[in-house]
Amino acid sequence: MDILEIMKERHSVRQYKSQAIEPSKREEINALIKAVNEESKLSIQVFYDEPKCFDSFMAHYGKFENVKNYIAIVGNKNEQEKAGYYGEKIVLKCQELGLNTCWVAMTHGKSKAEIKKGQKLLIIISLGYGKTQGVPHKSKKITELGKADQSTEWFAKGMEAVSLAPTAVNQQKFLFEIRLPQSHWL
Repeated sequence: MDILEIMKERHSVRQYKSQAIEPSKREEINALIKAVNEESKLSIQVFYDEPKCFDSFMAHYGKFENVKNYIAIVGNKNEQEKAGYYGEKIVLKCQELGLNTCWVAMTHGKSKAEIKKGQKLLIIISLGYGKTQGVPHKSKKITELGKADQSTEWFAKGMEAVSLAPTAVNQQKFLFEIRLPQSHWL
């Protein structure tokens, strides 16, 4: 399955089954997180069979249910964009493995993440087998998200991927634009 198909299948899931994540899948997730940490210099940590982070008023307010696994992304306060990029890389791998996820900013309790001086918990991703596969989020039309003065296949595919990307409260507050210099016009 190609990455665009995985992106189309991935939707936020807040309610999970009691099914444990198999050791082989844990190994793949752990290996990816190790590689991502080396590349990004973030401190991404995964916690399995740890329900306390989502056993709080805020988690219930956020409609989270039976979350026993999560990924904590820790870094410097100015590394939000980096956390999003590498977090989504992990989220898509989890989807490929048949797992479900949800980005969680505030509707969780205290995590077990190790946070060093100068770092903060940037975001959490819930993880597990969803009771459902979630539903597609509302997206703006691709023409509202991107403009190009020349049609190219790579830009069209890129904009399709952008339209599928998660954003805070599905706001999609961005616009991609390609303008070729007049010297390139024929």
